[in-house]
Amino acid sequence: MAALPQLVEQFFEYLEVEKNSSKLTIRDYRHYLETFINWHSSNLPEQPIEKLTLDNIRKYRVFLAKRTDRHGQNLKKVTQNYYVIALRSFLRYLIKNDIATLEPSKIDLPKTESRSLKFLEKEQVERLVMMPDTSKIDGLRDRAILELLFSTGLRVSELVSLNHEQINLDRREFGVIGKGKKSRIVFISQRAADWIGRYLTARRDTYKPLFIRYSGSEIDMDEGEKMRLTARSVERVVKKYVRAARLPVDASVHTLRHSFATDLLTNGADIRSVQEMLGHKNIATTQIYTHITNKQLRDVHNNFHSGNSGIKSEKVD
Repeated sequence: MAALPQLVEQFFEYLEVEKNSSKLTIRDYRHYLETFINWHSSNLPEQPIEKLTLDNIRKYRVFLAKRTDRHGQNLKKVTQNYYVIALRSFLRYLIKNDIATLEPSKIDLPKTESRSLKFLEKEQVERLVMMPDTSKIDGLRDRAILELLFSTGLRVSELVSLNHEQINLDRREFGVIGKGKKSRIVFISQRAADWIGRYLTARRDTYKPLFIRYSGSEIDMDEGEKMRLTARSVERVVKKYVRAARLPVDASVHTLRHSFATDLLTNGADIRSVQEMLGHKNIATTQIYTHITNKQLRDVHNNFHSGNSGIKSEKVD
């Protein structure tokens, strides 16, 4: 039987080759499972993974509860759960490969407080996208980024990987390979297409990336990848304009993704279509939006609550 570190490495290979997991997912799982390996070697040095018990798991969770992050703060419950989810996935992999160990379904995850879903109202989006100074090339780029994020619901990793030849501004669509190597067609609003077109027209370079940096020195055209804007830079761009717009929501790139989905559902889009546009593997992931966009429930409230006397549901979409 292979040692625990070797089994974990085999699990990472399985995630990459068979599950098509993203590099980011594998990086996170590596962090979580290396923590478990270190704890196991210190506390259960003579016990093979096949002998893992629920009592062992309880002690590991006590360890996680006392663990601190780089800021010296105890790990939040939701973060502790990520460590346990990774461990359950690893145990499930072992059982699938005929290595007897603790049944992962016996490991319960404690309930955590529901986090409110942050999204921007239409007028807040309008304020945000108006913030960049479009008389400058980096301002044009930033306006195009904000418009594209709200228009498509792209993940930041998907946005920064785009090349300008991918974008068909006439058809207002392009293809992306998203999370889990899942491909999908993405559609662009007319306004977003207009701003992308203005940005590309203003560019005087032939770099491949759709969005490039304008700080630091330029490089040879054949090394254009080094000019590509990073995910961290896009996050900073969004935060910069959120502060400038004085929005009451501490919005991020993912907030614009939420806003995209909420906007579609509020205006009558069906949840299956929104699932496809977001690139969600499971419909349950998309259903987090329905409790705030359920038009049928709103209509029932408008029609039957006595405080809405005289209000017609069709006037309050």
